[in-house]
Amino acid sequence: MTQQLTHPQQLAAASPTGRTGTGPSSAGLSTAGLATVLLGAFLPMLDFFIVNVALPTIEHDLAAGPAVLELIAAGYGIAFAVLLVLGGRLGDALGRRRLFVGGSLGFALASLLCGLAPGAWSLVAGRVLQGAAAAVLLPQVLATITAATDGPRRARALSVYGAVGGVSVVIGQVLGGFLVSADVLGTGWRAVFLLNVPFALATALLALRHVPENRAERAARIDLAGTALLSLTLLALFVPLMEGRVLGWPLWSWLALGSFPFLLLLFLRTEQRLEARGGDPLLPLSLLRIPEMRRGLGIALPYFTGFGGFMFVVAVLLQQSLHLGPVSAGWALVPMAVGYFTASLASPRLMSRHGSRVITTGAALQGLGLLTLLLTALTTGLSPLRMLPGVALAGIGQGLVGTPLFRVVLTKVPTARAGTGSGVLATAQQSSLALGVATLGTLYLSLSPTLGALPALAVVLGIQAAGSVAILVLSLGLPRSTG
Repeated sequence: MTQQLTHPQQLAAASPTGRTGTGPSSAGLSTAGLATVLLGAFLPMLDFFIVNVALPTIEHDLAAGPAVLELIAAGYGIAFAVLLVLGGRLGDALGRRRLFVGGSLGFALASLLCGLAPGAWSLVAGRVLQGAAAAVLLPQVLATITAATDGPRRARALSVYGAVGGVSVVIGQVLGGFLVSADVLGTGWRAVFLLNVPFALATALLALRHVPENRAERAARIDLAGTALLSLTLLALFVPLMEGRVLGWPLWSWLALGSFPFLLLLFLRTEQRLEARGGDPLLPLSLLRIPEMRRGLGIALPYFTGFGGFMFVVAVLLQQSLHLGPVSAGWALVPMAVGYFTASLASPRLMSRHGSRVITTGAALQGLGLLTLLLTALTTGLSPLRMLPGVALAGIGQGLVGTPLFRVVLTKVPTARAGTGSGVLATAQQSSLALGVATLGTLYLSLSPTLGALPALAVVLGIQAAGSVAILVLSLGLPRSTG
């Protein structure tokens, strides 16, 4: 992993055209630049899940009910998903480093507001602002890597990005447990947000020094209609799924869910017509003609949905049902982090030898780990030690799916559309993570009062294992060589 990126001139030489960016001031991405953009990616990915182990403490301190807790957990992801493609488009037009710095500063401010929130709903508002800032920040990471690297160096950098993404999710819950338990200066759960502030500010400063500016050669117009329709489409799905159960499924929740497929169809047709007229749609459907993009997005849906739901459900179960403290709950997932990170480090070499079949193997291992955990829950019960084999095996499998997935999807995206392509992939990722909380999280919270915590967990794990089978089948359609 020490040979991923070298001197900018070497990167330029690696490109057939000698160009590594898309704007007049573009340049190759140095090792320091890569580290900076990866830090920028780490923070918003970490924050999706770092709050999970703090939810019981937040519920107690702010008198937040179950519906508000789900919004605290997933409201961030909804805002993130709704604005991600727009964030990628703005980076293409205005400059990716500029948006990266602005997103980092916005993320620092929103994190400060969350850390100082006086009540539950103000925390929800702060989380939405965090998600909006993350949507500006994160697409610039993938776009900068794609635009300022080329060939094998781009593939390796994308593999590292995938590793950072997966590990940050698990580390979020471990670190969150330590911060809540440590109660630094009496901040309690607030520390999980306040910690972001100095790191986000440092990211912005480092970017000004080490990250090259680049943008698309032709500035695309902002697709306001597409942005509005995508926002309405995702809100029509997520809000009733999270709030409907607690509120007794009122009429508005069913009407919103019923409108979702029609809004989705309207959004897709609007984008198709705009692209056919030579306009600049938020989601160019022509990107889906790239086989790697189309099939990779099909894998991303069950993968990230299962991952998001699993992390939320396990965090709630360990603390509320098994009565573990935040630290113990975090440590229970350390084997998953170790497995994921180990698999992520090995995946570039494995991909070079075996291509996309690495994803197939990872899906099988993930499913086996989930079934192991399911059987453990139903036979001996759960404890951090008893969970170890299942979560470690699942983590290895997840690392072999998640890390290569970014490489498979983005290596064939044209450089000029790097921002849009990365925004589409990141939107699929964040939408699916939020969908996992909204669906599997709601299912668990609905079943656990009647079935019990462990049988309800078994149902969730069974659904996620079925998703692993779907990933395995879909991965067989990927081209063997990933280039």
